[in-house]
Amino acid sequence: MHRDLSLEIVRVTEAAAIASSSWTGKGNKHDADGAATSAMREYFSAVPFRGTVVIGEGEMDEAPMLYIGEEVGSGVGPEFDVAVDPLEGTDIVASGRNNALSVVAIAEKGNLLHAPDMYMAKLAVGPRLAGKLSLEDPLEVTIQKAASILHKEISELTVSILDRNRHAEHIMILRKLGVKIYLLSDGDVAGAMAVAFPETGIDLHVGSGGAPEGVLAAAALRCMGGELQGRLLPENEEEHQRCLAMGISDPSKVLSMRDLVGDSDIIFAATGVTSGDFLHGVKYGWGGRAQTHSVVMRAETQTVRFIQCVHQLHEEQRGSA
Repeated sequence: MHRDLSLEIVRVTEAAAIASSSWTGKGNKHDADGAATSAMREYFSAVPFRGTVVIGEGEMDEAPMLYIGEEVGSGVGPEFDVAVDPLEGTDIVASGRNNALSVVAIAEKGNLLHAPDMYMAKLAVGPRLAGKLSLEDPLEVTIQKAASILHKEISELTVSILDRNRHAEHIMILRKLGVKIYLLSDGDVAGAMAVAFPETGIDLHVGSGGAPEGVLAAAALRCMGGELQGRLLPENEEEHQRCLAMGISDPSKVLSMRDLVGDSDIIFAATGVTSGDFLHGVKYGWGGRAQTHSVVMRAETQTVRFIQCVHQLHEEQRGSA
């Protein structure tokens, strides 16, 4: 993979983050998402590659831009699968809360799972736990194993999980065990990624969330030596048939990192829209400038770079900021 693409991809997430950040706290998640999507698509046109969106804003008839199957890039250069979430955390931005991101992952063609838009059960861990736990184990067993491997008391573990009614049983079990729980209002990708950043203090991410977000998080974790295991959770016959159509004959199968993101090199980039556990949000300063904070990673080298950048905004960008 051309390492020069790393900086090109982070420019794409920076543009989307700046465009959506001006909607922070304004209660309009649709316009925030639309601004991020439009900016991301525009900046993709200058990236020297031939990309095909495999995870995007929806099917062609549902999304006008960055839909699944859309071709992005300059049209010249190597071919890649592209997974995007222009604004991961639309509700977060609308309500002015933390941990909204703009996210892109690219991999050699045929490596990223074309995940359907349904729930996925997930277990995400950092490098110290990678390859040592199983999504098939009961949650109590997983917690006990994790504590033993990390040489911690169970009461010292911190587990993140989305604050949803469907997780009531998981939360009850975690509280009974005595672990520290980090409840996420939204932000499934950021929540899973946080386990690989020691400064967050989060040891595991459990529960269910969107399957496309699971692939994006798996791409990031592969770049950092972590792991995400997933299992699709079709809720009806239509969703079951979608699993079959994508080549998964047994939807109850636990999907490994290889199933989710393949074996090829990956470039992953994320820019903070609002401040969160490991990235600062977009900040505006004097003279029509915006400051962004991004992370860009590569699986082959497991290099993780944080990029802080000051942008001189165009007139139209200033008007929306």
